[in-house]
Amino acid sequence: MTTGDSGGLHLCTAEQGGATAGEKSDCRTRRVIELGNGSEVIYMSRFINYDESWDYLEYLNKNIPWNRPTIRVFGRSCVQPRDSCYVASEGLPQLVYSGYQPHAYSWDEFPPLKDILTAVHKALPGSRFNSLLLNRYKGGDDYVGWHADDEKLYGPTPEIASLSFGCEREFLLKKRPDKTPRGKKTSGEQPKKQSKKDGSPDKHSFVLKHGSLLVMRGYTQRDWLHSVPKRVKADSLRINLTFRLVL
Repeated sequence: MTTGDSGGLHLCTAEQGGATAGEKSDCRTRRVIELGNGSEVIYMSRFINYDESWDYLEYLNKNIPWNRPTIRVFGRSCVQPRDSCYVASEGLPQLVYSGYQPHAYSWDEFPPLKDILTAVHKALPGSRFNSLLLNRYKGGDDYVGWHADDEKLYGPTPEIASLSFGCEREFLLKKRPDKTPRGKKTSGEQPKKQSKKDGSPDKHSFVLKHGSLLVMRGYTQRDWLHSVPKRVKADSLRINLTFRLVL
């Protein structure tokens, strides 16, 4: 982990490969997938170079105060199937999910996280993040089920940037059923449409590589669900950093 531009990170800048239907790409290893109806995913498969990504994985595994809390899912208590830690700027509303309120650590306690945040901001001009949820998957039995990051403290169109280190894992997206909209419409929202009417598929799959960055934008949390499922062959450590803006 060296110091310099991009918050001390060496970012990869080129990768060969074309875009498929409904996608755009550029020389920064960036794929843009238009999900339709104002939803968009950006995927950078080589956001941080390979060797430096291993340095960050080792630092995060050893220095983050990991916790595996008890949460409530569908009215039942269970142990969360992954380790986690929460970092946030001072003065923000408290995060609560699945009946659990994590302690909010300061960015100043983990300087490398501040470097990574700077690099993410530089790669996404105009974006701003002030909170970070870290997840550690020890193996293929650790997972996150189908959900959307649609908590009110993130607003109606949250931008979410997800950075992965370690073992490659599959990331799935599927269209929400039309019969389960979340909450009331916000003034100015675009009307929802059937995805098949605009020609876009109802499901997408990404392999989140070591050092990759995936970004969800627009109405993705309103109209789509995502998950990282169990995988028997995923037999090594993965750490994921999910950046969000708390309003």
